[in-house]
Amino acid sequence: MERKLKRNIPVLYLFSFFWLSMVIIPVIVPFFESRGLSLAQVFYLQAIFALFVVLFEVPSGYLADVCGRKKTLVAGSIFHGLGFSWLCVADGFAELVLFEMLVGLGMSLLSGADLSLLYDSQQVLGQGPEEKTRGIANLRFVKSIAEGVSALLGGFLVIYSFDFVVIANAVFAWCPLILTLGLTEAPFTRMEPAKPVHNLSRVIRHLFVNDRLLRLICMNITFFSLATFYVVWMLQPYWLDQGVPLAAFGLLWAAQSFLFAFASKVCPVMERRFGARPVLVLMAILPIAGYFGMSIWGGALGIVMSFSFFISRGLNQVILTDALNTRVPSEFRATANSMTSFMFRGVYIVTGPLIGLLIDWYGMQVTLVVLGLVCTLLFSFVLLPLLGAVDQAERRACSAGSSVANEP
Repeated sequence: MERKLKRNIPVLYLFSFFWLSMVIIPVIVPFFESRGLSLAQVFYLQAIFALFVVLFEVPSGYLADVCGRKKTLVAGSIFHGLGFSWLCVADGFAELVLFEMLVGLGMSLLSGADLSLLYDSQQVLGQGPEEKTRGIANLRFVKSIAEGVSALLGGFLVIYSFDFVVIANAVFAWCPLILTLGLTEAPFTRMEPAKPVHNLSRVIRHLFVNDRLLRLICMNITFFSLATFYVVWMLQPYWLDQGVPLAAFGLLWAAQSFLFAFASKVCPVMERRFGARPVLVLMAILPIAGYFGMSIWGGALGIVMSFSFFISRGLNQVILTDALNTRVPSEFRATANSMTSFMFRGVYIVTGPLIGLLIDWYGMQVTLVVLGLVCTLLFSFVLLPLLGAVDQAERRACSAGSSVANEP
């Protein structure tokens, strides 16, 4: 069993590599436009995707906690493969909605289950907190490297045709299903399937009621993930406005993905050396600088400023994800991870189409300024309370340590 659980870790890294090897992503907005969609419709399409993920996000996480992580990963991989295979023939808004629905169902099943299986495997193997943090960092690193490599491939293939891009994406999309066959379910305490309402209420109380620090962690995961997500759907039209040729999109996307990978890798080192506060502050300041920088300067400097979002994402998805998972019991870890994704997608359903309309009505530059102002408000009203809660937790930990040290 121990040998099989050790094998889980590299297999999960490889699984995540192929799951995130989406060759179409660096040129997906021009691809959608080639299928007759406007930029506003692209944002509507992503809102539909988010809605579908929201509908299944928490049930799929709950399924992973009740039925097992491996079964959920197998089911999610099937829908993932079907979705990107359908993209090869999809044309027009209605058919692309079906694509988003299939991929959304796959993502809702996969999201959180891979991370939960990694954590469970490490826990059974007796790995310590530093190894678990390193495991999350490595998982994020592999995913971002996958995005970078697939972006280079997508940028090369789009020179010839969008058809080559979507076919390559479909081939990559079936690889996760093959890799799930090499996974072993790690032992974990399962929630009772006969008590779904009671189980979900336990998760909600644990995340949002009982612990203020954990509640603030969930809020920061949600809102700062959104702060760096809106720009994903704005970058490609922004590059077009700056005169960047389509063939260079893959290079730019790969560079940003590799930067994300670097940030994920160095985040644990930064946290150990400087503490959590400076890393969190940097995570929050970077999107503000990115939005205002893209708006003010434009051109090559504006493109350089857009790289700040990917550094922020790398820090966010390691330091906050680790903070969440270390404070959540194994029996509902997948549900807890799905719950934060549910919040993220739920807010995007409402705000995503508004961003698309804002671009259509007032243009890219005004929208970038508005998002920069919103990120400034997030710094004040979402991050600062978290920093205060972190300080309180550290003081309590120091007091508890002093009390233990002074005991006879």
